[in-house]
Amino acid sequence: MQKIIRFLDWLSEKAGAFVSWISVLLAIIIGIDVVVRHIFKFTYVWMIELEVYLFGMLFLLASGYTFKYEKHVRVDVFYTKLSEKGKAWVNFLGGICLLIPWCYVVIVSSWYYGLASFMIKESSPQPGGLPALYVLKFCVTLGFTLLLLQGVSHILKSLQTIITKK
Repeated sequence: MQKIIRFLDWLSEKAGAFVSWISVLLAIIIGIDVVVRHIFKFTYVWMIELEVYLFGMLFLLASGYTFKYEKHVRVDVFYTKLSEKGKAWVNFLGGICLLIPWCYVVIVSSWYYGLASFMIKESSPQPGGLPALYVLKFCVTLGFTLLLLQGVSHILKSLQTIITKK
């Protein structure tokens, strides 16, 4: 079980490292766009769309990494008052009953959504916009797959805590 946890955590780390470069690229593109817009008084549609694509990819692909470090949004009514084993039970049951089913639904539906977009070679409806809109749509599938894999790691860690703690 520990090998599986280490591999899934490693995968999240690699995704996080990749996404960090997306954020650098996004900052550079936004900076160029701002300069071009204020100095030359125009902008490119493709540049604005690229900013939106990268911003979407940033959040989608970083979800597993964010979950690994528990930096996600948590509605905390009683969680902080629980013991370590109590928290592990909440994480375990939440992962099994909520996270896995939700990720499954999104992965399956977004796969068909992206596939349909790919089959028609969907591109931006804007003149001068980006081609390959399906790339962003497939990022939904990839992002939720990464979240699911990190969720499995989290569930396994919770299970270890439940078994080992008294």
